Amino acid sequence: MSEENNMNDYHLTFNNNNDDDCHCHDQPLILTKVPVVLAEVDVQIHLDALIKFPAPVLEIKDIKKNVKLTQCRLLLPTNKLFVKGFVRKNIQYASPCKNNIDYRKKNIASDILSLTVDIPFQCVTEIKDFLSKLDMPEVNMRNEFDFLVSRHLPNGCPENKELQTNDLSQFHQESTQFYNELPYCELVSSNIIEWDEAIDRCPLPYHLGEGTFTKIEEKMVLDLIIKVLQKQQVQIYHSKAHEDDHDCDY
Repeated sequence: MSEENNMNDYHLTFNNNNDDDCHCHDQPLILTKVPVVLAEVDVQIHLDALIKFPAPVLEIKDIKKNVKLTQCRLLLPTNKLFVKGFVRKNIQYASPCKNNIDYRKKNIASDILSLTVDIPFQCVTEIKDFLSKLDMPEVNMRNEFDFLVSRHLPNGCPENKELQTNDLSQFHQESTQFYNELPYCELVSSNIIEWDEAIDRCPLPYHLGEGTFTKIEEKMVLDLIIKVLQKQQVQIYHSKAHEDDHDCDY
């Protein structure tokens, strides 16, 4: 029996020493508030627009496009994402100079002009898969309460009787407001496929295949990748550095 007790004491002593020696693996928790990615959504929007030019267009030289979001709101407590914005287009085009078309030499002198237009868009999409848990908003509360007051009854009532009720001349209330973190969006990327077609092109006389137009009909497929985030309190592990850091054997 004494040998078994000695062995147990040995094991207990060994385990205690092991715990004391391996404190270098402790990692304290730190509470911080950081943006958390809730979802990454692929939104596809179809656009159809009519663009009018202030001058006759002989040829479109270049088109530069930029997508701008004016609204991106996750409507809590639903999973519906409202997106609104516009596509800014800068169109550079050649416009024939007035009274400067030489029909004998078949030359066309043109000015290089530009037109900037905004093509608006809006849509509502549904977030089906959340990457992180959403912090739902806390609901504000208002509670009214009263105090008991005692009043003497008017003349003609027994003197030892009192009227006990609440005081209508006073108003008491407890109100609680929660200032929740509103989810917000970041535009990750955009991809545009468009088809522009002149709808009022008129041929120029004595110029084979040449003509001018002032209106184009545009069809566009706009793909957006939007990241939805929310500031949340999270716990992270912070590894504490030790001057004499060493490995622990188990």
